[in-house]
Amino acid sequence: MLRVFTAIPYAWLFVLFLVPFGIVLKISVSDYAVSIPPYTPTFDLAAGWDGVVAFVAALDFENFVFLTEDDLYWKAYLSSVQIAAVSTGLALVAGFPIAYAMSRASDVWRPALMMLVILPFWTSFLIRVYAWIGILANEGFLNQFLIWSGVISEPLQLLNTPVAVYIGIVYTYLPFMILPVYASLDRMDPALLEAAEDLGCSRLSAFWHVTWPLARPGVVAGSFLVFIPAVGEFVIPSLLGGSGTLMIGKVLWEEFFSNRDWPVASAVAIILLLILIVPIVLFQRHQARERAA
Repeated sequence: MLRVFTAIPYAWLFVLFLVPFGIVLKISVSDYAVSIPPYTPTFDLAAGWDGVVAFVAALDFENFVFLTEDDLYWKAYLSSVQIAAVSTGLALVAGFPIAYAMSRASDVWRPALMMLVILPFWTSFLIRVYAWIGILANEGFLNQFLIWSGVISEPLQLLNTPVAVYIGIVYTYLPFMILPVYASLDRMDPALLEAAEDLGCSRLSAFWHVTWPLARPGVVAGSFLVFIPAVGEFVIPSLLGGSGTLMIGKVLWEEFFSNRDWPVASAVAIILLLILIVPIVLFQRHQARERAA
C-alpha cells in the first residue's frame, strides 16, 4: 500500500511534466512547415525501430543554434532574468517585514492578517493586473493623487515602463514571499532572542545571528516561488510594460501565435526550462551536502 501512495506523485509528475516536456522537445528538433501543425516531425513512433534510427541520423539542433545567432533571444533571456531577480529582491524587502510582523502578532490577529495576505487570490489575476492600468495611467488614480497633493505638477509616465512591470510582479507574487517566510518565523522560539540579548547581543545582532538563519529556508523558498514564474511572465509585461519591455514570455508568445514557428518556440521553451531547473538542482545538492555535514 505504501508503494502505491508513493507511486502516485511520480505518476503525476510523469503525466503532467515529463510527457509534455517530451512533446515540446520533439517539436524543438523538428523542421518548420507551412501546414497544420506548422512543423514537420523528425521522429515517427509508427515507424518503430527504423524510425528511431532515421531520427538519430537526421537529428540536428538548428533551432537551438538559431537562438544563439539572433540577439533578440539571448537579450530577452537576460532581461527576463534581470527583471525577475530585481522583482524577487523587492518582494523580499517588502514581504519580510510583513511576515515578521505577522509572526509577532497576537493569536487573535494572526487569522485576520493571514486573510489579508491571501485575499487578492479571491480575485482574478487578470482583473488585478488591469486594475493597475487604471492606477498607473497618465490619468490614473496615482497621478491624480500626486497632482492633488502638490507633489508633481504634471502626470508621470509610469505605465508602459519597466517600473510598472516591477510594481505588477511584486504586487502579484508578494504573497508567495510572505507565506513561506512567515511559516519559518512562526516556528521560531522567542526565548532564543531573549537568550541572545542576555548574552550581550544587541537587537540588530540578535536578529542577524538568530532570526535570519532560522528564516533563511522560508526566504529561499519564497524567492524561488517568486523568481521562477516571474522569469516566464507574459501577462504583466504585455499589459503594464508595453512594447518596450523585452521578456522571454512575450517572445515565446510571438513565436507560437504570431510567427507560428513552433520548432523555434519550443526551443525557446526548452532553454527557459533549463535556465530554471539547473539552479534549483544545484541548490538542492548544496542543501543536501550541508545537511549531511
